[in-house]
Amino acid sequence: MSDSTKVIHLTDNEFGTKVSQGISLVDFWAEWCGPCKALAPVIDSIADEFNGQVSVFKMDVDTNPSTPQKFQIRGIPTVIVFKDGKEVDRLVGAQQKAAFVTALNRQLA
Repeated sequence: MSDSTKVIHLTDNEFGTKVSQGISLVDFWAEWCGPCKALAPVIDSIADEFNGQVSVFKMDVDTNPSTPQKFQIRGIPTVIVFKDGKEVDRLVGAQQKAAFVTALNRQLA
């Protein structure tokens, strides 16, 4: 499974800086999570489609526990849309691509 070069893997240390400006989509996932793996191609596709408009990140909740705890992530996959560092939308579970596109388009409008 190859990740799109447009999807950046985040750590707890980088998180605040990376999502502080513009619109960001962060996929909170884990290696052992089946639905997370099923969602990966959708996230890659979104990164390609919104390239230049939205920063797309993945964060492994097992290796980076602080950020998921801060945002009270209870289940994965959880995808959060941030605008200038503030959470503006949250999608929990493996959703259809259209749900993510709609959430991002709301912020870009």
